[in-house]
Amino acid sequence: MKTVIETKNLYKTYTETEVEVKAVNGIDLSFAEGEFAAIVGPSGCGKTTLLNLLGGLDEPTSGSVIIDGTDISTLSSRQMIDFRMNNIGFVFQAYNLIPVLTARENAEFIMHLQNRPKAEREARITELFKAIGIEGKEDIRPSRLSGGQQQRVAVARALASKPKFILADEPTANLDSHATTELLDIMRKLNEEENVTFIFATHDQRVIDRAKRVVYLEDGKVIRDKTEK
Repeated sequence: MKTVIETKNLYKTYTETEVEVKAVNGIDLSFAEGEFAAIVGPSGCGKTTLLNLLGGLDEPTSGSVIIDGTDISTLSSRQMIDFRMNNIGFVFQAYNLIPVLTARENAEFIMHLQNRPKAEREARITELFKAIGIEGKEDIRPSRLSGGQQQRVAVARALASKPKFILADEPTANLDSHATTELLDIMRKLNEEENVTFIFATHDQRVIDRAKRVVYLEDGKVIRDKTEK
């Protein structure tokens, strides 16, 4: 399988009251096209920091993150913004939808920034909203949607421009069991049908149980990497 993202000797160090904390401590990892993987571990193990480094939202202290052959540390701030927009989809715990926009407008926002034609945007969002089970909610604003529905819009937004992979940071943390099950079913289905790579940072056992691969972190290091057959 084609490797879409890899890290080489990756470190992220913070200094707190003159004490160095290695949130990410020399990690070498790679993820292939079509993986459905979870990065897990106790609070403070470095999973969110690692996810932020993978997405170019934070800069490593040393080491490199290579996405589809591009070492993102070589990119300028402007280039990094464009690179993220065209290659990476994000799903966050807090949904991060724009309240004054409709569900459709939120979902197609990245495509709009990419100057995709209106017809292409509309066709893609119609396809995604049907696939994720919120067809008919296109013109509703986030405040009138349930938490589960808002997170589905966030998933549609992440997938809309067909990125190389999706990074999901605790996407189920604010959802009840029913909404979590439905959301995970949807993401697994899209993973299989569109062959898009999903990488989760999570402590939710329901996500861990669905993952095809689980990477365990402790003190910023990978202590176990298990792939289900």
